[in-house]
Amino acid sequence: MTARSTTQHKQHSAGTGTGAGTGAGTGTGAGTGAAADAVQQPLPLPPARFAFDRRTWKEIAHLLLDLPVALFAFVYVFTVLVAGGVLSVTVIGLPLLAAGLLGARQLGRVERSRARRLLGTVIDEPSPLPFGRDEGLFSRLWSRLKDPVGWRALLYGFIRLPWGVLTFTITLVSLFVLWPVLPFIARGLSNADRVMVRGLLSPSDELERRIAELESDRGVVVDTAAADLRRIERDLHDGAQARLVNLAMGLGLAKEKLLEGQADDTVAAMVDEAHGEVKLALQELRDLARGIHPAVLTDRGLGAALSSVAARCTVPVEVTVDLDDRPAPAIEGIAYFTVSELLQNISKHSGARTASVEVWRAEKRLLIRVEDDGRGGASLDGGTGMAGLSERLGAVDGLFVVESPSGGPTTVSAELPWRDRTQG
Repeated sequence: MTARSTTQHKQHSAGTGTGAGTGAGTGTGAGTGAAADAVQQPLPLPPARFAFDRRTWKEIAHLLLDLPVALFAFVYVFTVLVAGGVLSVTVIGLPLLAAGLLGARQLGRVERSRARRLLGTVIDEPSPLPFGRDEGLFSRLWSRLKDPVGWRALLYGFIRLPWGVLTFTITLVSLFVLWPVLPFIARGLSNADRVMVRGLLSPSDELERRIAELESDRGVVVDTAAADLRRIERDLHDGAQARLVNLAMGLGLAKEKLLEGQADDTVAAMVDEAHGEVKLALQELRDLARGIHPAVLTDRGLGAALSSVAARCTVPVEVTVDLDDRPAPAIEGIAYFTVSELLQNISKHSGARTASVEVWRAEKRLLIRVEDDGRGGASLDGGTGMAGLSERLGAVDGLFVVESPSGGPTTVSAELPWRDRTQG
């Protein structure tokens, strides 16, 4: 078993580093960031042609549905605005308008679903309205009245009626008169529909989308912290605590015999057994402390800490850490535990003969690559803890990509945002 930590500089360009992390996403792996981009950027449409294929018929169906949907939406919007405006001088006017805006959100959800199914246009769902328990009645009412998503959905429903009449008429006439060029007409009108849906029913801006991502990431962080606390509690209860209980019982029996004047070989054996329990308990406490945050990581950084982890791996591991500076402690800790978990997987599941760990910095990213020549077949849903690692990295704007074809080799690329130690 060998472990080597090298500090000489290697010319890793930013482009190379990014390719290690994100470029691998085009292979067999799947990163959290890459998955999010795939949702937000649907595949381009095939070119329109003189043929009635499945997509053309879906676009025609969407255009013919524009009129009945637009009629319903217009009646709803007109009722909400008139009722809310007329009754705004009474105590029920503003609550009625707020309820109408909530309903408009549902109208927008239905239209996004229709666009997704018939036009192939995927629109992110906007963030839900906050429901703070500490908010007063008027604060909740005001937050709903100023909801930009609801107002844009009302605007969408209001302007859709003339457009729905136009698209329905053109499509219906083209079905009987201009049917040879109907695919081109349907594509042009559907593209206008796509622009309208994206413009009015998408999330308000990038900030809103970012808020939704942070809310999801916060849940992952909370769940991860709770799982770590349960693990620590279980290890203490089943390990060191149980040994210390046995130690106390053994010393108690030895004390009773000594008080009775029975200083024989039995007492000596009890003391010797208690001494062994103390050493085992100390070792388990050291292992537990190392699992929480190893002292070598705090004192000497990633290079020494990862070399220590590699030395305990059952597979020879070559460690290369090329860092001029140390990242923030939180990033350093995540990088350490990511490599530690991956090396444990290599020891238990890979059947590899050799492995390597590389860590370097490219601009504002900390890049990690762990490779082994094992049997391959690793995946995010393979039950080896990789899904948890992906969630942890995703919670801090990181990326986790697995490339592991059957038969090997396996390459895991990870990226973390670089933060200086002065930033915490």
